[in-house]
Amino acid sequence: NITQDQSIGFLNEWNASRNHREKIYISYDSTNKACQAGDIEIAEFGHSKDGKDYPVFNYSVAYDRNNREPLFYEEYPGSIVDMTQLQIMLEKAKGYGYKKAGFILDRGYFSKANIRFMDKNGYDFVIMVKGMKKLIREIILEYRGTFEDVRANSIRQYKTYGTTIERTLFPSDEKKRYFHLYFSSSRHASEQEQLEARIDRMKKNLKKTYGKAREMDHGYQYYFNPIYYHEGQEDQLLQAAQEKGDVIQEEIRLCGYFCIITSKKMSAKEALELYKSRDESEKLFKGDKTYLGNKALRVQTDEAAAAKIFIEFVALVIRNKIYTSLKDSVLEDDSKANYMNVPAAIRELEKIEMIRQTDGEYRLDHAVTATQKAILKAFKMDASYIQKEAAKIRGVLTEET
Repeated sequence: NITQDQSIGFLNEWNASRNHREKIYISYDSTNKACQAGDIEIAEFGHSKDGKDYPVFNYSVAYDRNNREPLFYEEYPGSIVDMTQLQIMLEKAKGYGYKKAGFILDRGYFSKANIRFMDKNGYDFVIMVKGMKKLIREIILEYRGTFEDVRANSIRQYKTYGTTIERTLFPSDEKKRYFHLYFSSSRHASEQEQLEARIDRMKKNLKKTYGKAREMDHGYQYYFNPIYYHEGQEDQLLQAAQEKGDVIQEEIRLCGYFCIITSKKMSAKEALELYKSRDESEKLFKGDKTYLGNKALRVQTDEAAAAKIFIEFVALVIRNKIYTSLKDSVLEDDSKANYMNVPAAIRELEKIEMIRQTDGEYRLDHAVTATQKAILKAFKMDASYIQKEAAKIRGVLTEET
């Protein structure tokens, strides 16, 4: 029964209550959800995250990295790509009053048009860029070997080395950008092994085509030179494939490197810490699907889908508050208790119950346990608070009976 006006009204009030004078960084991410219900109009064939071909709709969340709170969400047709939707989201952010903000974005949102749009609206950005892009390849190869073993460049928290280069992003760019290059030895080993395994699979697949009349696929031609019988003739057959040693060698040299671009001047460490804060919004999506039932909507109309997504966003706000409070308490007390996570904490607190006795009065079934006290402490509560709230509830129940 929730209407669109009600959900929009909630988002307007929720965002109006934020401190808009504070400079914040907003982490923005999206996912998509498969849909088999025929009456959901926003479900369209698009770019499914898992590569399967079925109707999907997109769902995105903007997350306040500073205050660790979900701010707003969007639902939009599955045929719209993330890169296109970004400018619409930025306009919404402006409408909600976020004018002193920076955006932390994944590589899927990188485009010249989006960069210009953020500049025009005065938004800072922190954005990951694919290492294989020509510009980034050139910078990596230029600075390779200058920072990877310099102790001053070590970012020990992430077992990474980083350095910062200042230059423009594209030929017509009017502003200096800050390219933060990183190298991780563990990432290098992992990516090189993935590259070697991919080339091994390609070789195996190519051998199956030897002696057959077919052109080598474009993806294979990047790594291999084809050798044909009767090349250029009607009876052309693939005879063999020779590795492009120089291409593969350059790919290996790029393994382990990645780049983050920022509009604001900062150190490589600061940029990486900002980008890594996206882990919080990643956990939001994980929790949304795993704990809040959003993996499958199980609805048949647009109205029901919109209402359920709205309710789950509100639940996401509450669950996120529980998560951050528990996490802060664990860090403060240096505790590794297995009950200091959201599902376990809720299960434990649900054991606090009131029972009705023969005199008609409701009382707590038992005293608050040591485990429950530790959990309550994370929310600035204690046993006396529970006793006080129980007395209030007892008073209300007594009046009703």
